Amino acid sequence: MPDATAIDRRTPPANREFVFDERDFRRVARLIHARAGIALSPHKRDMVYSRLARRVRACGMQRFDEYLDALEADDGAEWEQFTNALTTNLTSFFRESHHFDMLSEHLLAAHAARRDLRAPLTIWCCAASTGEEPYSIAIAACEAFGTLAPPVRILATDIDTRVLETAALGRYSIDRIDGVSPQRRQAYFQSGSGPNAGLCRVRPELQALVSFRPLNLLDDDYGLRGGFCAVFCRNVMIYFDKPTQYHVLSRIAPLLGPGALMFAGHSESFTHAQDLVTSCGRTTYRATHPTATP
Repeated sequence: MPDATAIDRRTPPANREFVFDERDFRRVARLIHARAGIALSPHKRDMVYSRLARRVRACGMQRFDEYLDALEADDGAEWEQFTNALTTNLTSFFRESHHFDMLSEHLLAAHAARRDLRAPLTIWCCAASTGEEPYSIAIAACEAFGTLAPPVRILATDIDTRVLETAALGRYSIDRIDGVSPQRRQAYFQSGSGPNAGLCRVRPELQALVSFRPLNLLDDDYGLRGGFCAVFCRNVMIYFDKPTQYHVLSRIAPLLGPGALMFAGHSESFTHAQDLVTSCGRTTYRATHPTATP
């Protein structure tokens, strides 16, 4: 006769489609931490269930432990779905707007100090989500230089391949730009009509300034040349524990060019990594030991 534990593992509670117990949650937490550096606290248990239940259902499985067994034996495709499901993508245009004012001043100063005026200033947005942040960076660059073709190129990356597809399209519901000034809406967005009513898109000139690609911040080698004029790493470190934050910062710091700025989120502080980055303003950092531009 099976024991009570085995019965509980097969029979979901009345209010849930699948069994999801503490063992399943700890296993999910271990897997996503190893895969993406995300640290899941116990109060995220219901969120994890609601997001991953869709994957259990889509895979035609009956239990979470069955899904997780298959995931660990997977060659990559379901890992991408698993990671996408557990990634939080809260973003907006010109979020924490003081950073964009600082960026505009910084770009003009960096441009004036360059030896090779033909080479563009490069900016890395390393948690691009659905694109609002990199396009805000592009608008700030256009405004700083007074042109839709500023000497700037923006690399926008994210671990979530699904949101990158949305970002590359540059198309949003009109309410996504409610907080954008009328002047910016007119200058940098195009409103849809007919079947596209209620939608808007960023101008093609902005899209031309940004390139999107997937990147996992836990990777040991990002495959990037470095020498960035600025790096936006905002509101992503809050999902990492301190050792993981240090690991990621140790990869980012060498990619900052001399005088480069790294922008962090409003609730992020890196006092535990002062050998890597040094505060130089409100949630703004520089590399403690900057490397030469390659």
